[in-house]
Amino acid sequence: MGLQDKYAKLIAYAKTSNVQNLNVSESNNVLTVSGVSTAAVKDQLWTIYEGIDPEMRSGDLVLNIDAVPGGEEIYEVKSGDSLSKIAGKYPGMTWQKIFDANKDILKDPNVIHPGQKLKIPL
Repeated sequence: MGLQDKYAKLIAYAKTSNVQNLNVSESNNVLTVSGVSTAAVKDQLWTIYEGIDPEMRSGDLVLNIDAVPGGEEIYEVKSGDSLSKIAGKYPGMTWQKIFDANKDILKDPNVIHPGQKLKIPL
């Protein structure tokens, strides 16, 4: 198994989260992932890394993501989601912030539907 295979989930998340200037390179048995994104995406990349290498002992990944303030991420509502559950996926986020950012499509914070695309302010 190559390093890009080992860290496929992390690389896929970086790509789908629109990490700017994303660069994935492998040299001397070390995978380097670099780019620019929001702090929330950076935190999620570290969480994914911790899931792959819980004690972070492999020493085979360099994660160099610069965080920029602001922006938003789009989240697609899944069955069983609530604004509180969605907020729990983003450090420092609350259901109220998500509701406020989506008042154009949400009338009641207790009513969301699978497939809706919600803005997550970062």
